[in-house]
Amino acid sequence: MKNYTNQDQLFDRVSRPSRYLGGELGTVSKDLASVEVSFVLAFPDVYEVGMSHIGLPMLYHAVNSLDWAVAERVYAPWPDMAAELRKNGLPLTSLESQRSLAEFDLLGFTLQHELSYTNLLAMLELAGVPLRRDQRDEQAPLVVVGGPCATNPEPLADFVDCAVIGDGEEAVADLCRAVREAKRAGSSRAQLLQALADIDGVYVPSLFDVSYHDDGRIAELRPLRTDYTKVRRRVLADLAAVDYPVTPIVPFMNTVHNRVAVEIARGCTRGCRFCQAGYIGRPLRERSLEEIVDVIDRSLRHSGYDEVSLLSLSTGDYSCIGPLLKGLMDRYREERIAVSLPSLRVGSLTSDLMEEIKKVRKTGFTLAPEAGSERLRQLINKGISEEDLLIAADNAFSLGWRIIKLYFMIGLPTEQEADLDAIVDLAARVKRIGKGTPGGADVNVSVSTLVPKPQTPFQWQRQIGIDETLAKQDTLRQKLRSKKLRLKWHEAQLSFVEGVFARGDRRLAPVLERALALGCRFDSWREHFRFDLWQQAFADCGIDPEWYLRERATDEILPWDHIDCGVTRQYLLDEWQQALSGNATIDCRDGGCTGCGVCDFETVRMRYATDPGQKTALETLPSAVMASDSSEDEQPCKVRLWVSKLGRGRFVGHLEFMTVVHRAVRRAGLPIRYSGGFHPAPQISFPDALPTGVESEAEIIDFKLRHPVGVQDLMAALNAQLPAGFAVEKAESVPWKTPAPSLCIEETIYSIPLGDQAPADLAERIARFMAAEEVYATRLKKGREQLVEVRAGVVDLQWCDGILRLKMSKGSPTLLAGHLLDLAPEKTAVLGLRKTDVRLCAPLSDEPVIG
Repeated sequence: MKNYTNQDQLFDRVSRPSRYLGGELGTVSKDLASVEVSFVLAFPDVYEVGMSHIGLPMLYHAVNSLDWAVAERVYAPWPDMAAELRKNGLPLTSLESQRSLAEFDLLGFTLQHELSYTNLLAMLELAGVPLRRDQRDEQAPLVVVGGPCATNPEPLADFVDCAVIGDGEEAVADLCRAVREAKRAGSSRAQLLQALADIDGVYVPSLFDVSYHDDGRIAELRPLRTDYTKVRRRVLADLAAVDYPVTPIVPFMNTVHNRVAVEIARGCTRGCRFCQAGYIGRPLRERSLEEIVDVIDRSLRHSGYDEVSLLSLSTGDYSCIGPLLKGLMDRYREERIAVSLPSLRVGSLTSDLMEEIKKVRKTGFTLAPEAGSERLRQLINKGISEEDLLIAADNAFSLGWRIIKLYFMIGLPTEQEADLDAIVDLAARVKRIGKGTPGGADVNVSVSTLVPKPQTPFQWQRQIGIDETLAKQDTLRQKLRSKKLRLKWHEAQLSFVEGVFARGDRRLAPVLERALALGCRFDSWREHFRFDLWQQAFADCGIDPEWYLRERATDEILPWDHIDCGVTRQYLLDEWQQALSGNATIDCRDGGCTGCGVCDFETVRMRYATDPGQKTALETLPSAVMASDSSEDEQPCKVRLWVSKLGRGRFVGHLEFMTVVHRAVRRAGLPIRYSGGFHPAPQISFPDALPTGVESEAEIIDFKLRHPVGVQDLMAALNAQLPAGFAVEKAESVPWKTPAPSLCIEETIYSIPLGDQAPADLAERIARFMAAEEVYATRLKKGREQLVEVRAGVVDLQWCDGILRLKMSKGSPTLLAGHLLDLAPEKTAVLGLRKTDVRLCAPLSDEPVIG
């Protein structure tokens, strides 16, 4: 198999090259010749978004736990990288082995939202994989999708070979086994698809045929196998049945969520009628306290993160959330590790819980009443009253929060103007509650348009169109402005396209292809979304998109009716009628079974973390990962390190490099000192930023330690934790008052191995440069040309044996080299520009480091 390492040449031409490097700590590399099945896990969004998704690491771990299989990763390349790949005729490759996606056995996409569909097709196109499943030959990878959008995979049915409906940890292993057996037996692609249909939770679109009435409604969803009429959602009955990954992949760059993320529960019992995740995630399954703490301890040890996030659809509903949160706060306080709960529900916010949350030091607090009026909150079965909300807001302001964000939806069934007025009135009341509290108080209002989702009671509901959405937004904006409140909103056009594909069918496939051809990509990103191109795509394909937003008759065949997510159609119909009647449905956590149809009450059932008599179990668990020294025992000292940054490590930017070092220090358990104040930071001093793409043999970093550590021990501990491309080359103790590296460096030496690429008159250019008093070079900054004086910072230039050496006291080596070689500054890094040494203003102390 080919190894497309020549993609390295593109990294100097694109933004954020660390998105594409691979080699992050925690990645799995296997001998590809020794595995029978290869699976590339694809996330159709940019790296920093995909790396923050909790599901993909679980699948990565599940596949790589199989000795005979390998899982690798790929994320949607940003438009600049995609353009470079096309321009240079290079395929999209996986991060781990740099293989083209077309060379894998399985290519699996996680679909979190409908606006990622064009990215999925773009990634197939960049990999050279035919878009349509019926155009792929026997050698093409099997294209699989999963995630929330797989509950209605019909808009993608002509593109995907199969879809995993429901929980994926066990299903992906079953897929790999089926592929292995097919390869061993020499089965055809058609035979493999038949075998996949026998796996619980796997939907094969080619085994169903769809016909339509003249008015556009579906006439029949016809199965082509008599024993394959519906696909039942795959349910992981007990979360403890599969190993939770505890060696997180640690990115070089800062991603959307830089933290250890632990799923403490799956599913929700609340029954909010608009919430697809709440319906397709049933039943509720909680992890035990012991498992959660063990996962956190081990994940912190392997990652070096300084924050833990407890995840579920409603984290505050976790049966032991109080003891868990308090125990974790106490456990990690000395290690300066924060614990956050990003998903909290008003009804679960006790005063004790909010006291603990406050310790995380969040600047904002989000409450989601969803609707302004009591009537609509009853209709959507939100289960919270205005009084609940106001009490939570009062507690938040009293405990020191300065900003509360209120989240609402517009376009709910039976919504009237009075319901919009209720949003304004409720927001104003929340703001009044905060008056007089220390530091003042503010309220931000955010609204989005209801997109009725499949597998919910609202799947028959009409979605309001663009004009109606804009009118409601304008009404709210004006009325909130009169109350001195700000409004943020989700674009009407984005919700429109999302709504079309959320409840769409197979006839939308040509629209997706046309939108791709017109250039639609990253549709969930405001700066890239092109509604005019989507309008053109619909028109070119003769599709009226508004037809998909219409109200559906309750006896109509829906495009996803052959996908059984466990909750019965009759239950959803009953809930739809209960909504229109304004009746609430009890929470099945403490109100008894509501008869939704998911549980069999033996294997598939509600699973709680523990019973009330065991809630102190956290206190008996081992102590935290890293020990903390008391300040009274400190023997502070300073150590200076020389760190190399070579190979692909040169594409890690300066701020990313700092993050790499910080996390390595935490993993190594070094006794680093922290600053004082409200936000203590590790006392690590770095040199001035090295241009991205330039190698270095001499990045000088100073550590302040609480007590001395042996130099060799320190180097060994850090080198064991640094990813490939980084290494500590030397370490020495220095006097405590030694200035920071950026103040100590008098001269920096760079080299460029030009060989026969050097200009014929390079020696003359150097002579003229050194003889001049001033020399100006041009650089681009924010799209504008600037003249920069470069002569003053140059101590010496030497051209000998094919190597150009630059000795500088200040300034940019890329700008200087670009001027000398008549190249754009970014091109000089491609030539092999390297920082080879530094001269310090004072000799290092020869004091021994004790330890």
